Amino acid sequence: MPLEIRQFPCLSDNYGYLIRDRASGEVAAVDAPDAPAILAELAASGWKRLDLILNTHWHPDHTQAAGAVREQTGCKIVGPEESARVIALDQVLADGEQVDLGETRFDVIHTPGHTLGHIVFIDARGGEAFVGDTLFALGCGRLFEGTPEQMFDSLSRLSDLPDETRIWCAHEYTAANARFALSLDEPDGERRGALEAHARDIFALREAGHPTVPTMLGRERQLNPFLRAPDAAAFATLRAAKDQFRG
Repeated sequence: MPLEIRQFPCLSDNYGYLIRDRASGEVAAVDAPDAPAILAELAASGWKRLDLILNTHWHPDHTQAAGAVREQTGCKIVGPEESARVIALDQVLADGEQVDLGETRFDVIHTPGHTLGHIVFIDARGGEAFVGDTLFALGCGRLFEGTPEQMFDSLSRLSDLPDETRIWCAHEYTAANARFALSLDEPDGERRGALEAHARDIFALREAGHPTVPTMLGRERQLNPFLRAPDAAAFATLRAAKDQFRG
């Protein structure tokens, strides 16, 4: 049975997620950016329980509310070893392991680059991927700790997922990413046309106050410049250009 997913904005540009396994009724939050927002969304859902926090990495905007949410709900917290420096984890997760939410099984993939220990959660059966700050719609995370080679390999692993996979990013960065993508030379006229049309849709959604997330992996494989980089060196050049881009 597919997950129920509730997406909500919090902080300045984060997205929070509450997800429910329909078969068992078990509920998880993906990361813990903002306790009042998480608890308000939980109350609005009517789900009346929170069993788990699935943490992707240690950055404060993904961990700072974990303790308060656990105090209010009694949930457990699982995540990568790096997050143990800032929150008390009930279980440390590593690459290749799995974590269950009722009958939904998440594969854990280590995706270093943004941080060294970053992980993502893949519901392969349901076609859902909660990717934290590794992959964004038309973009990818900054390299605060990892190397271009690590991030290139991490993105390559995500790019191997089925095209129908829905990508749930942790931030609303899509308009800025679209402006950067449009600034790049694109010799393929058909792809350029598709990017321009997609960018118009993105700008219209943001103008109306609507989210641009989730995105589909197939579309990202076609239009996201970071997924189209042929090798780590090209990726590094592209990432450096994005870091300096002010468009």
